[in-house]
Amino acid sequence: MSDDNGTPDTTAGSTGPRPEPLRFFGTTWVDHDNGYAARRVGVAVGSIAAAAVSCLVLRFAYQGLQIADIGAFVTVLVVVMFAVCSALAFRHTWDGFSRRPDPDRQASLRGLLAIGFIGSLLAYFFRSLTEAPGEKLHREEYEAALDQHRRRTSRRTGNPSRKRRHP
Repeated sequence: MSDDNGTPDTTAGSTGPRPEPLRFFGTTWVDHDNGYAARRVGVAVGSIAAAAVSCLVLRFAYQGLQIADIGAFVTVLVVVMFAVCSALAFRHTWDGFSRRPDPDRQASLRGLLAIGFIGSLLAYFFRSLTEAPGEKLHREEYEAALDQHRRRTSRRTGNPSRKRRHP
């Protein structure tokens, strides 16, 4: 359940863990409410449209290379670079939906991911067809935090030293 602001209530009360918001979804992923389905459709359409526009821009860049007549080797090198970087960015983004990325590795791959942005957009598109991108990871972490909170805050009934022992 969630309150009027879209912030989910915890079953243990207001002192329990709060879910981490996802980009474009906030905390609607917890109960799939407040326009969750529409947001997923919007993310899918937006990411595939952005990927298509990006491919069009890259096509113009490729035509610019052809007009500049810089040679087949450089042209092939640029095409292969974008293809490889896009494949690596796709894989990195896809893996980031199921486990937290290492911050140091993320920083070292920043340039490669920027070049392969189409791969990241496609990963976002394909993941949004089944769930909010990153929802599975966040749900696992949130449920583990809720479970840990419940175990920590559960109280025993009665005084254990006064418990009757049966012979």
